[in-house]
Amino acid sequence: MSIYFISDLHLDESRPEITRALFDFLRGPAAGAEALYILGDFFEAWIGDDDDTPLIDEVVRELDRYSGTGTKLYLMHGNRDFLLGNDFAQRAGAELLQDPTRLTLAGHRVLLMHGDSLCTRDEEYMTFRRQARDPAWQQGLLVKPLQERRAIAAQIRAASKAMNSRKAEDIMDVTPEEVERVMAEQDVDIIIHGHTHRPGRHPFTLNGSPAERIVLGDWESNAWCLKASENSLELMHWPIG
Repeated sequence: MSIYFISDLHLDESRPEITRALFDFLRGPAAGAEALYILGDFFEAWIGDDDDTPLIDEVVRELDRYSGTGTKLYLMHGNRDFLLGNDFAQRAGAELLQDPTRLTLAGHRVLLMHGDSLCTRDEEYMTFRRQARDPAWQQGLLVKPLQERRAIAAQIRAASKAMNSRKAEDIMDVTPEEVERVMAEQDVDIIIHGHTHRPGRHPFTLNGSPAERIVLGDWESNAWCLKASENSLELMHWPIG
């Protein structure tokens, strides 16, 4: 039985083809899996578990159906949906994961992360990340009316796009030294993350031993997943639409 990992779907009402691709994935390749891990940025934005848009209800129903078949479903916060809460997770039949989370997979010691905390050269973003992860800041946002939170989320997305357009590409990628530091600290030989939208497998040597960084792709023109079987890890993709 296989385990699947996905991230960065950025589900949004303006992109129904991505939602359809997710549902096809759940009913197709991922059907009957032992577990599915969603490593952040599942939604383009998350303004609170009380969001009542039709997309949310549709996704909740599909995830609840999927987890009801016996597949364990795990959700990790990303930089777009860091306000995902226990109410949503319970309705979807999922469990919220800490970032990072450590597990054993195909005989390897593996660390799961969203990946944004590894981009330490992007000082502007890291400042925002510290603010956005502050419980007091989050609570202050969640008590605002739903419409006001929608407007704030739109402003944050617009500001993020404007900032990223001015940044060098390497600044928005992970810092290799931070990857090595975290992996050594957690005593793992593989790290799996998303966030950077740069899918690929990157083997290297860590403290004299083989190690690997596996990057999940974003769902834009292609759907991406990592499939873990008993003795193998396979990074896969296929066209959307």
